[in-house]
Amino acid sequence: MSQVATPRRAPLSRERVLRAAVALADADGIEALSMRRLAERLGVVPMALYKHVANKEELLDGMVDVVLGEIEPPPEEADWRTAVRERILSARRALLRHPWARPVIESRTGASPVVLDHMDALVATFRAGGFSAVLTHHVMHALGSRMWGFTQEVFPSPPPPDDPEQREAMFRQVAARWPHIVEIAGARAHDDDSVVGQGCDDQFEFEFTLDLMLDGFERLRQRDWSPGH
Repeated sequence: MSQVATPRRAPLSRERVLRAAVALADADGIEALSMRRLAERLGVVPMALYKHVANKEELLDGMVDVVLGEIEPPPEEADWRTAVRERILSARRALLRHPWARPVIESRTGASPVVLDHMDALVATFRAGGFSAVLTHHVMHALGSRMWGFTQEVFPSPPPPDDPEQREAMFRQVAARWPHIVEIAGARAHDDDSVVGQGCDDQFEFEFTLDLMLDGFERLRQRDWSPGH
């Protein structure tokens, strides 16, 4: 009697561990990620994971690398402004596909080779576009977290109360004390899912600011700007 062969499970590897961790975080959130749950997802014992990642921090580093590996390079013939813009917006698309990645990136204390590759590519694009090393240094500082596709907000806005009467009362109090903030807050259509102030259009605000910065960088490049110049 012939035996039915059971399909062989793919051998465990670092890449398989990292991609499974990314999938788990995508499905259930980064808070749900643990070595135990990841091992269950892969059908192995937890100790098997430690042959490929030393600890959870190394796992998180690797997961960031997987996400950043999704950044698409711009066309080779693109000018510096288009190339930088496309690379940054590609990074933003990658982070939007993996919402958990932003806080993980913010929590990292070191830069992996993949992180440095992304930064080096941006620096190379500015230098090839005629930016001096000094100007590029300041440009990279100005970009800050935008090079990863997100903006760090200094003053996050808490969500308004669900109760209409409480919401109206809060609005009146805010309007009475900070009328100018209320004026500009209501000047544009709102997006309930925004993180750039309650209701702002995240994507528009991100691209608006990025384009302002790129235009400013170009003016400085044309002036052959340097500190004190």
